[in-house]
Amino acid sequence: MGGFPNLLSFFLLLFFTSLVFFSKVSISQDTLTATQSLATNQTLLSQKQVFELGFFTWGASKWFLGIRYKNIEGQTVVWVANRDNPLGNSNGILKIGDRGNLVLLDQTGNSIWSTNQTTSSPSNPVLQLLDSGNLVLKEANQNDPSKYLWQSFDYPTDTLLPGMKLGWDFDTGMERHITSWRVAGADPSTGDYSFKVNYHGLPQIFLLNKQKIVYRSGPWNGERFSGVPEMQPGTDSIKFSFFSDEHQVYYTFSIGNQSLFSRLSVTNTELQRMTWIESTRVWTKFWYAPKDQCDYYKQCGPFGVCDANASPVCVCMRGFRPRNLQAWNLRDGSDGCVRNTQLDCEGDKFLEMKNVKLPDTTSVFANRSMNIVECGDLCLRNCNCTAYANIEITNGGTGCVMWSDELIDIRQYPHGGQTLYVRLAASDVGSANGSHKTKDVVKVAGITVAAAIILLGLALFFLYKKKKLRRLIKVKTEYRGSLERSQDMLITEGVISSNRENSSESSKMEDLELPLFDFNTIRMATNNFSDSNKLGQGGFGTVYRGRLVEGQEIAVKRLSKSSVQGIEEFKNEVMLIVRLQHRNLVRLFGCCIEMEEKMLIYEYLENRSLDSILFDKAKRSLLDWQTRFNIICGTARGLLYLHQDSRFKIIHRDLKASNVLLDREMNPKISDFGMARIFTTDQTEANTLRIVGTYGYMSPEYAMDGIFSVKSDVFSFGVLVLEIISGTKNRGFYYSNKELNLLGHAWMLWMDGNALELVDSSIGDSYVESEVLRCIQVGLLCVQERAEDRPTMSSVVLMLSSETATMPQPKSPGFALGRNPVETDSSTSKIDESCTVNQVTVTMLNAR
Repeated sequence: MGGFPNLLSFFLLLFFTSLVFFSKVSISQDTLTATQSLATNQTLLSQKQVFELGFFTWGASKWFLGIRYKNIEGQTVVWVANRDNPLGNSNGILKIGDRGNLVLLDQTGNSIWSTNQTTSSPSNPVLQLLDSGNLVLKEANQNDPSKYLWQSFDYPTDTLLPGMKLGWDFDTGMERHITSWRVAGADPSTGDYSFKVNYHGLPQIFLLNKQKIVYRSGPWNGERFSGVPEMQPGTDSIKFSFFSDEHQVYYTFSIGNQSLFSRLSVTNTELQRMTWIESTRVWTKFWYAPKDQCDYYKQCGPFGVCDANASPVCVCMRGFRPRNLQAWNLRDGSDGCVRNTQLDCEGDKFLEMKNVKLPDTTSVFANRSMNIVECGDLCLRNCNCTAYANIEITNGGTGCVMWSDELIDIRQYPHGGQTLYVRLAASDVGSANGSHKTKDVVKVAGITVAAAIILLGLALFFLYKKKKLRRLIKVKTEYRGSLERSQDMLITEGVISSNRENSSESSKMEDLELPLFDFNTIRMATNNFSDSNKLGQGGFGTVYRGRLVEGQEIAVKRLSKSSVQGIEEFKNEVMLIVRLQHRNLVRLFGCCIEMEEKMLIYEYLENRSLDSILFDKAKRSLLDWQTRFNIICGTARGLLYLHQDSRFKIIHRDLKASNVLLDREMNPKISDFGMARIFTTDQTEANTLRIVGTYGYMSPEYAMDGIFSVKSDVFSFGVLVLEIISGTKNRGFYYSNKELNLLGHAWMLWMDGNALELVDSSIGDSYVESEVLRCIQVGLLCVQERAEDRPTMSSVVLMLSSETATMPQPKSPGFALGRNPVETDSSTSKIDESCTVNQVTVTMLNAR
């Protein structure tokens, strides 16, 4: 009898163990019942195995429940349940609670996350993961979406999938928007960036950084958003939709091709639409915003128009002038424009502006039943109306939207957009009636007669002088020819140097669309170029900090008389950068070419150049990993703009740490375009005998053969990436007693599986390992020896921005070996490790 209790206990234990075991294996592929639970080592799969629900972690101490693509490489997570309240370990359970809601419990049984549906307790609830990526809680055998008890599509995180709604349900008060992860690929908690529908006025969508508007889509015009001309009307592949009535307003999209995966997500820098390309097995960024300067909200202020194809990008619409002319001339258009002529209501007319992004529609009058003629008549009768347009462009144009205040965030497109009618005084649009025309004719006739009389008088005067001047001109011409022949002989014999090119080229500077500063203004701004204002010095000359009388801080690049950057490089830099507009390129305010001076006036950047912090042992701790990663990504976007997104294809040829400047928030800006070259659209590479650039950043094909292309810039970028990660210069770095420079050292660590040893010790442990490893891999891909093996900058930006992008394994880098300083003759003068090469002929370099 004494053994019976033990035997009974054994069978009871076996019984309950069997229950637990069978409860696990009996979970169907896509459904969880009320009697089942989902543990951290289990997943739900949608019926066609498109999506997977399960637990994931980045770091041992934080576990999350999320949905991701099943058959796509990497963890492409599209939804997270407990994004702001992670599990402390892997002992979590998801189950259907007693009230019929979903509950996520930790190992102690405490609720970490739960759904909050308010319907009565269901009789037979089940949880099902659909092939759309929607996780739904419903009554068993109930397939009507309108009767779901709860669904994940109502609570998006950072991703909008096909079929999801972004917007508002006014009947329930529910808002659906997407919000970035705090750290991409590492921390899914709620970040600062969000993409939300604003239903006030005429609905549109904003990208916000906290509460600050970064980007605006413009209103829906029946085919696309007014500010997204790239959106094409629905096709069999992707169809975009926008719906608005008194009950709800939302945006959604659908996919006609079921084998195509597409998603819209928001990151800490941008909004992006990604599509999975099966043939390449990689997510491809098909659209993103903001993509250029004109995508940023209110870039050109009230009544200003932003045109990315203009230089400068901000222009005042017809009938307006800059509100702050000094700031406008310095390419700061944020103050916008003001009217030339005040309105008088009854006599006003309307200026037709085509192919524009409609102004902000947050506070407008909208009527969908009116046509454009009725809209114009109503606007004309309302003295407060400043502009009007159709709401939709379909069916020849329908609906009426009217503005009664300032017009902000207008953008001009070469194609797309829609037509806007702006109210102006009649004199600013054209003649309002016949009397105006008569007055104009009389005025023009009077001016013409006066001009004719003046020209006739000048002609008679010059005829009188012509005979007297003819002989003098002849004598001067003969003298000048003799002088030039003598000068040519002296130049040929090496007695004097020629400066004719400087004078002739300098005169061409007057044709540039750029403010010219007089010498005294710059001298006063820099306190007579005092040493206390000196920011730096190089072979080109000196850079000074200055402050204009209006208070604008500037940086003045003053070329020395013996500067290795001559008039060609100076003019090249001005002509290039004046036409470039990007947040990761330095802004050029103007130049000065008086009194044999060649000066460039830039925006002042508080943190100066990257190298001044990165390679300073006392300062580099200021650059934590997130800051370094942002610098890498920002520099990549700036270089991509030069190579692909600007009006020209531009090869920088001298990208290095000292040419990356940092503003107050440590945002990077590429500078120094003196060595840059423009390529034609179909040009892929060029050859030169004049090698320019900096040792340590030159690609092998450029240094050895003078061949440069976008891939030579990519090589320089790769060197820069590895320098940012390691905090060490490429030139001057040697590993122990081996002849390895930074590239060789990074390659050796990568091959040995110890790549994280490359990380600068001053960063500490505050970095995300996967992010650092991705950057190291990108850097090594960029410095591969063969140019054709290196990625383009568009691929680089994609690899940096996506934790799921498929990346090839890098091949050995070019110039991986270095010169051991121990072998250098002590009697030989030390060469500057950051020496810039401005004109050398390279016959042989040791490239291995």
